[in-house]
Order: sequence, then structure tokens, then C-alpha cells
Amino acid sequence: MFKLTSLNLNGIRSASTKGLEAWLAKHAPDCICVQEVKAQAPDVSGRFEALAGLKGHFHFAEKKGYSGVAVYTRHEPSDVVVGFDGGEFDAEGRYVELRFDTPTAKRSIISVYCPSGSSGPERQEAKYRFLDVFYPHLMALKGQREFIICSDVNIAHQNADLKNWRSNQKNSGFLPEERAWMTKLLTDGGLVDVYRRLQPDTTDTCYTWWSNRGQAYANNVGWRLDYHLATPALAEHARTEAIYKAEKFSDHAPITIEYDFTL
Repeated sequence: MFKLTSLNLNGIRSASTKGLEAWLAKHAPDCICVQEVKAQAPDVSGRFEALAGLKGHFHFAEKKGYSGVAVYTRHEPSDVVVGFDGGEFDAEGRYVELRFDTPTAKRSIISVYCPSGSSGPERQEAKYRFLDVFYPHLMALKGQREFIICSDVNIAHQNADLKNWRSNQKNSGFLPEERAWMTKLLTDGGLVDVYRRLQPDTTDTCYTWWSNRGQAYANNVGWRLDYHLATPALAEHARTEAIYKAEKFSDHAPITIEYDFTL
């Protein structure tokens, strides 16, 4: 079995003070994809190159304390690809891909942090630009290899994916254009929302993010923003899913899916 976790850390230093490494040691995933590392190489050096025996591979943002992604793994990749667009979004530290190639299979595990548009129109436009360049990248990659993306997509796809869908239809994260992009990815694009493959009907237990405002977490006023998105051949191997809520390492919850293959 291959146990794969995704978690938006909202800062690796912050998450580490809340017991992240002890949880990883107990939980023992084969890989954990993390987003919003919010650190640069000097901050990671000597502290976070590895967590609970998992070696980290990073894509840092140029801006300090911003964005950044990583994949921590117990398996040595055959290649590491950092960045995907060679421009605006690579500077923001949003993509790292670990390739595990053998004579019989080409597989990738990818950590992606999609932009949020909630801070205003300028960032919403940046989010649309990201989606516009990310889709063709994924389609090209799909023609070359099998992959699983672990990502804070910053989009709740369907009404079942957030508590207050009626009042959020004009808010970033649940806009018609964003949801249409997800629909296209999962239909024309041929990728699979692995959690929904395993749990097609869940509502209030599916959330992975809660606002820090008010009593959102206590009242479970959440959104499902964190996804495993896989090529069909790998999605077919998904067997179990779990969203861990017993401890809080950030404003997101870890989502873990077990697949019956090995790297």
C-alpha cells in the first residue's frame, strides 16, 4: 500500500510547534505533500530538510514568508521537477513534482498550491491566469505519465463541498468560473477527484478548511479545498480515505488516501 497525505501547513514553523512531526511519526505516510511552507531555504536548513524520517523536496517562493510547497517522501525519486510555468507562478513557489520511474511505469507525486483570490480582484485575476496555464500543463503531463496531485486548489467544486454554498456563490473559491474549471478538469481533462470517488455523497464530514473567523471550526462551517487529483489508472487504486481532525496543525486538515500500489 502507498499512503499519501496532503496538508496546507499555513507555515511550516507554525505547524511544527503544533505537533506535526510527532503526528507524522505515528501516522507514517509514505509521502506527505505540503503547501504554504512560508519559508525559504535558510529557514529550512538544519530544521526541516526531513520530517519523521521523510526527506523533503521543496519549491520556495521568492517572496519571504509566502507560499512554497514540498513533498516529503521515504522513497528516493528518480527526478525532481521544480516549477511548471517558467514565470509568474514559479516565482511564487507553487509546484514540485517527484518522479518515480521504473522500466515498466512512470509515476509522479505532485504538490501544488493554487492561488487564492480572496484578498481582492488583483489576486482573483492572478488565480484565473494560474488556472489558464495550469490546465494545459496537466494535459501535456497526462500524455506522458501517471500522476497524483495533492493540492490546496482553493476551489470548492460542488454545493456539497462547503457548508454555506448559497451565500458564497459570489465569493472567491466558489465562483462559477472556478467551479467550471474544476468540472472541465474532471470531465474533458480526464482527471479523477479521488476523495469523491471513494466518498461520492458526504457533505459535512468532507471539509478540510475552516476560517479562523468566528466559530467556524467549532461549528464545522467548512470548505473542501484540499484534493487528491489523479490520472484514472492511479485513481483506480485508491482504497481508503481519512480527513484527520483530532488535532489542528493549521487552518486545514490533513487528507490521507491509501492506494494499493507501491513506488
